[in-house]
Amino acid sequence: MYGRAAVLLLVALAACAPKRIHEQPIIQQGDRVRPPEGQVAATANDMAMTRARTEDSRDSVTAVALATCTGDICAAVSRGEVSLGMNEAQVMAATRTTQQAWSIRDAGNATVLVPRSLNDPPRDAVSDVAMVQLRDGLVTTYSYREAQGMRVVSKPEDATTQGRADALADMLIREGDDYTARGDLDAALNRYDRADVLRPNDPELTYRIATTLDKALRPIEAQIRYQLFLHQMELEKIQAYGDVYAKMAEAIARARERVIVLEKQTSSDTTPQAPPQGQAPQTPPGRLP
Repeated sequence: MYGRAAVLLLVALAACAPKRIHEQPIIQQGDRVRPPEGQVAATANDMAMTRARTEDSRDSVTAVALATCTGDICAAVSRGEVSLGMNEAQVMAATRTTQQAWSIRDAGNATVLVPRSLNDPPRDAVSDVAMVQLRDGLVTTYSYREAQGMRVVSKPEDATTQGRADALADMLIREGDDYTARGDLDAALNRYDRADVLRPNDPELTYRIATTLDKALRPIEAQIRYQLFLHQMELEKIQAYGDVYAKMAEAIARARERVIVLEKQTSSDTTPQAPPQGQAPQTPPGRLP
């Protein structure tokens, strides 16, 4: 009985004892670590060779691109900017890339180029390029990845300064509408005001700002914006934009109504109230009558 208990006790003690693993040492005492200069030099040499091959590929692509371009396309390649009407080699020359930077998909006479890596996407002189679409070997549409979203260029005017401003204004307005739907009026006004800088004298945008200020209980600013909206719409009417005027008829009626209400509200807030009949006016504290 006691012998069995002793055996069990020895087994338990053996299980609790630390387990020793005998492994061969990586470096024996007295050994010397080899200097890493050889490995570093080999790595640097490999990187230099890879860089040289990449540069050679880029130079070859650029040579092909310049040999096949004319006029504005050559100018765009030189500026490093993607343009409508480019071929695939010219796109790569404009973005200073090779085929290794792109994932290329062909479908009949259409070709789509997207970045192979989003961490280091191809970019031109304007911004990061998100996608390039070619038809019959020529660029028909390309997109930029920008802070406010994706900007698509499908017409020559989209690539102009005004086209970029309009596209950014559209993105800001959509973002402002989203904040308005969520009830974040301050963020919505921030987006609308930034869009207003890019697209001044836009009646629809002015009306958005006016209604947002109205909801934010800022009556004086809202009143001014409503009046500006009505003035802009009168100019639209004078310029014979009948369709626009008709579409905004409800907004015009609403703006006129709110101007009247806000005028009464602001005038009542600033006009001192007369004392009731038979009661002397009260003297503010700390001031002699």
